Amino acid sequence: MRELLYRLKDRYHLGTPTFQRDDLTFVTVKRDELRAILTELRDVEGFTHLTFLTAVDWIEEGLFQLTYMINNREANQSLGLRVMLTREDEPGATTGDTIHDLWPTAATYQRELNEMFGINFPGSPRVDEEFILEGWTDLPPYRRDFDTLAYSQQTYRERPGRGRSDPKAHMQETLYPDYPKPREAAHAHKEEAK
Repeated sequence: MRELLYRLKDRYHLGTPTFQRDDLTFVTVKRDELRAILTELRDVEGFTHLTFLTAVDWIEEGLFQLTYMINNREANQSLGLRVMLTREDEPGATTGDTIHDLWPTAATYQRELNEMFGINFPGSPRVDEEFILEGWTDLPPYRRDFDTLAYSQQTYRERPGRGRSDPKAHMQETLYPDYPKPREAAHAHKEEAK
């Protein structure tokens, strides 16, 4: 993997790589170079499989991080390309670049990221159609400024909490109610010994 990254670094701006394992590396790339890097990795370097595309909301830094995980099956290597996008407060205002023409499965990931984070991917098929959250009108729920507690309190009725019990005692009472409890059994043995 190091050789590959050195070769790419000659032509592209790469951040400092993170070698997570021998077969897994992450590196940050510039947004305007992403398509060229992905195309080269797919067509020349054997990274033919898009494993997933996901996002992280770095609200404190005002950024979304997209991670494109691609895999070279022959070499048993996975590479995560991270791209940072400016995080806009208005859902749909943050835009990423569609890669559905490189990997058709990316369209599904892009629909999910649009719905759950409010990241738009103009030109991606069906990106504006409801996907998981049918009828959802609130802030996208994976954004960190979405208040899950307030949403739950407004949407669901309150119910009493669960009681706590000792698992060992619960199993004893539920599964073996006729067996003597450990202390009782120990006391019985002492009595028999007398």
